[in-house]
Amino acid sequence: MHANHLGVLLSGLLVSAKIASASSILFSGGTIIAFDRATNSLDVIRNGSVLVTDDRITSVYAGSIPPSSVSIPSDVEEVDITNKILTPGFIDTHRHGWQTAYKTLGSNTSLVDYFNRFGEFPTAANYPFTPEEIYYSQLAGLYEALNAGVTTTLDHAHGTFSNATSSASFQASIDSGARVFWAYAFHELENYPLSEQFAHYRSIFTEAPHLNTPTTLGIAYDGFGPNPNQEIISTIISLTHETNASVLTTHSVQGPYGITNSPEDFAAQSLFTSLPPTTPIVFSHASFLSAVGAQLLRTYNHTISITPESEMHYGHTHPTSHLILDRASIGVDTHFTFSTDILTQTRMWLQSVRRLLYAEVLNRWQVPVNNPMSANQAFLLATRNGGLSLRREDLGIIAPGAKADLVIWDGGTGPNMWGWRDPVAAVVLHGNVGDVEGVVVDGRWKKRGGKLTDERFEDVKMKFAEVARRVQDRVVEAGVGLPGEGERFVVSGLEFGNSSVVDVQVGEGDGYGGLFL
Repeated sequence: MHANHLGVLLSGLLVSAKIASASSILFSGGTIIAFDRATNSLDVIRNGSVLVTDDRITSVYAGSIPPSSVSIPSDVEEVDITNKILTPGFIDTHRHGWQTAYKTLGSNTSLVDYFNRFGEFPTAANYPFTPEEIYYSQLAGLYEALNAGVTTTLDHAHGTFSNATSSASFQASIDSGARVFWAYAFHELENYPLSEQFAHYRSIFTEAPHLNTPTTLGIAYDGFGPNPNQEIISTIISLTHETNASVLTTHSVQGPYGITNSPEDFAAQSLFTSLPPTTPIVFSHASFLSAVGAQLLRTYNHTISITPESEMHYGHTHPTSHLILDRASIGVDTHFTFSTDILTQTRMWLQSVRRLLYAEVLNRWQVPVNNPMSANQAFLLATRNGGLSLRREDLGIIAPGAKADLVIWDGGTGPNMWGWRDPVAAVVLHGNVGDVEGVVVDGRWKKRGGKLTDERFEDVKMKFAEVARRVQDRVVEAGVGLPGEGERFVVSGLEFGNSSVVDVQVGEGDGYGGLFL
């Protein structure tokens, strides 16, 4: 289906949402987790106020009376956040938004199983999505992220199966109102040649449907190594320069998997110096990152996206990622298989690192004295570091001049938030998605009073339910399974192996069971 036909098909639902907004919003009376640029650290302001004008934070101060240097507009919208916590929005630096319709189908998958059934190549070959399915799957996934306080998403958009599905995914990102770094994934598909993908990317850039929205256009590609095609890479370099791409992202899973796309691959091809210096490179996962790779990231100021739950769920793990946290942020990855919120990912990563570093001391037959990673550090990974990964000093912080991407946390309705004193610890270690009372992106309300503000919400909810059922039926009917005996992993050439399965059941059987589809 042509992209123009998609617009006709969805004309009743693609109307821009009428989002309640004001030119100025004054949040006052709450606890602000601000950022002090002078000390490069978090700054907690109790009984604080934050003034937003249009899409920017214009003032942050203590108390309800503004300093003489701050002028409050007469038509300002005043929001009382007494007994609440105001934080910057969370930043997700790795996600595949189009896969939302696969939800619960992959609860017991390994990475090999994912590649066989749910990745872009088996999807394109066995049960391709229609543009309508891509649109609603992408939009529903971004609703879910916004609901959880994720205001910025780097979407490795490999649902680019045709011009029409690519346009649908991009349009859904724009329509969501979230801040989306939408990275057009270039990949070699049988019925959609790279030449068409490159041309379509250029047309999106030229037509610029995302102009004056929080969505930006980037590039994703997974062929930088091993065995790179230099002609393709040269075209990608040219496109990155030509369109001033907001980001370049790639999957890097080294070790036995052999999906390198590593910093060393980039250095060998002089990509760190041939790509635009303004374009950040985000290496998703960077599993088995080497010391040399880490040094290259620090030298050229690029980063990795750690997706804690994904890397544990699928088995590519993260054995060295804790050693490069100064060049790291947090992502979700394939949200159809597990938690979609950055808060959960951050908490899992915090405790994983603590366990790992405690074990180093215990293995020396010593007793640990200090805690090796703080809640403050975890919070920074989920906010400030995400902004820096995208080369955006104005994202992931509450400070004058920063983008007005904010989350209001209910500080005391739920028992889990009763009695808190440290707001960072309250959010990182005690908060949950249900505590997210309000979300603002680019100065506009996206969630208020605990509910998403998009007036199309109920229509999208019903339409997505239909789409998900259709997609899931096709996957179940296709019955694609695991590799056969004697096969090897196509990238690294290594043999497949079986993991030990735990036994949770007394007597016969182990309790593993199957999916209830």
